[in-house]
Amino acid sequence: MTIDRRQILLGLGGLSTAALLGVDAGAAQDVTQTRETGSPPEEPLVYDPRAEGGRIGVRGGRIVTLVPRARDIRYLSTMAYTRLVGYDRNLDLTPDLLRAVDSEGGRVFTLHLRKGHRWSDGAPFTAEDFRYWWEDVALHRDLNPAGPPMFMLAAGEPPRFEVLDALTVRYTWEVPNPRFLPALAGPRDALIYSPAHYLRQFHSRYAGDAELARRVASANVRSWAALHNRYDAMGDEADPDMPTVYPWRVTNAGPASRFVFRRNPYYHRVDPTGQQLPYVDEIVVDLASPGLFAAKANAGEVDLMSRGLNMADIPVLKQGEKAHGYRTLMWPIARGSEVALYPNLTAADPVWRALNRDVRFRRALSLGIDRNTLNNALFFGLGTEGNNTVREGSRLFRPEYRSRFAQYDPAAANALLDEAGLAARGPGDVRLLPDGRILEIVVEVEGDAAVAVDALQLITEFWRDIGVKLFIKPQDRTVLRNRSYSGLPVMIAAPGLDNAMPTEIMPPTGLAPVYQDNYAWPKWGQYMETGGKVGEACDMEVPRRLLALYGEWLEESRDVVKTGIWHQMLEMHADEQWIIGTVAGALQPIVLRDGLRNLPEDAVYSWEPTAMIGVYRIDALFWDDAGRRGQAPS
Repeated sequence: MTIDRRQILLGLGGLSTAALLGVDAGAAQDVTQTRETGSPPEEPLVYDPRAEGGRIGVRGGRIVTLVPRARDIRYLSTMAYTRLVGYDRNLDLTPDLLRAVDSEGGRVFTLHLRKGHRWSDGAPFTAEDFRYWWEDVALHRDLNPAGPPMFMLAAGEPPRFEVLDALTVRYTWEVPNPRFLPALAGPRDALIYSPAHYLRQFHSRYAGDAELARRVASANVRSWAALHNRYDAMGDEADPDMPTVYPWRVTNAGPASRFVFRRNPYYHRVDPTGQQLPYVDEIVVDLASPGLFAAKANAGEVDLMSRGLNMADIPVLKQGEKAHGYRTLMWPIARGSEVALYPNLTAADPVWRALNRDVRFRRALSLGIDRNTLNNALFFGLGTEGNNTVREGSRLFRPEYRSRFAQYDPAAANALLDEAGLAARGPGDVRLLPDGRILEIVVEVEGDAAVAVDALQLITEFWRDIGVKLFIKPQDRTVLRNRSYSGLPVMIAAPGLDNAMPTEIMPPTGLAPVYQDNYAWPKWGQYMETGGKVGEACDMEVPRRLLALYGEWLEESRDVVKTGIWHQMLEMHADEQWIIGTVAGALQPIVLRDGLRNLPEDAVYSWEPTAMIGVYRIDALFWDDAGRRGQAPS
């Protein structure tokens, strides 16, 4: 059921479990409560896996997976994908934790909670948890010096917040806020609610001074605010005492080499037979070296695995399937480009800044890349060659967005470079910069991004033919980002659009200089993120048009107009080559143990909007063979 911003929407949980299932109320209560203490809400969300090609499952067992670092257990909150509202497989928004959403003109949002819904520790999940987050966290200067997150602002102003009753809250903006609902459905939970009953013990407004001081000292932090922020992190999955509304809750804290997640007895989803989800009792997350992921999967040591595997692992994974009882699914990745080049338009070096801002230079670099060779060498010829843009299958896709200035044409590239004032050549027939330096582009890249490094080695050869020298500089991700924010890199290689399967209701943030983490214009993004306190105001006419279009999108509530804005921005990116794409459509290998059911054979994999495998409902995965279940310990 799609959320329509012009009318009231009701989710599947508008009635009691018994009424929805057409069974006796007492019988329905027995179904959901006999297995463990706890129960779903009186108004649950009924999910039928058969509607999406799956099967009604049976409860029990555990799933084993791997992560490289303890902090990466937080990605389970992405893959478990439990949100106030979330995307379904058609990428339409639908209520999830919420029973319903009312929207009036994109300005007024009334959120209705489910009657009888509880946190994993049994405490009621109510409007107070929303009030606490808004008034005691988001607006508290000690906890959030920068104020509420950007998606809670419209025209720079926060909403008026109201608690209408114990199960109903309302947010009212003076102008439309189209970022609000998509933010709630993001791969990283926006968390506009907090377990107030748990967090009050860390808050100066509620906890006694002496007790709070003791807690601060015991935690070895500087202030009560630091203590509160440490514990107010449900999405990190790191605190066994933290109540959750996700399908599984972590049971042990780090440091550890294994983390065990057990079912949430108050989870809000049920299947049509009355069985409470998740079907699987436990998720076991083991730590392992990333270099061993494919080998461990090949040896049959995991039940479900996606993150940390890549196309290069497919041959090894396929070899072990029959011997160790698993399958390797291969889903296309919905990313704008697997490797993209980001000429830094806000580079600190004035010569490079001017050159990167010359569209002829950017187009020449794009025309100088042999994408077909890249595709065959790195992606088995299975990728899609072209620009960094939305992928085929998106309702916003147009072929010209992929192909413009993306064919291999060294002659045209040479002509554009000459026209841009780079005709002079130096030693080795390498072109000279206007100040006489060798035109050597230092491309910075994350050190563990093996595919990007391999791609750059091939691009080095392609660009040599057009008189451009390339030097690859791998480094730590944090160092790379900090250098980018300082304007030091000339160019960065990184993945393209995270969300290459957008719909018109999703904000086009990846296309405009509004955030500093876009390597094409980090200082412009800083300026926008901080309200002009840090960074630089955008001083180029065409990118300013992107900002204007983004502003128009933020003020618009009509989907047809939003669609038009998306197309204008995509057209501009194809023409201007601010981000130079190479090959998209790589395959994501997903290891799935035989007997583990309800994951689709074919689907799209992405960070946003599918939350990796999140929109495919891993809480509905189940074991159909008791001999393979790996029963959870008592």
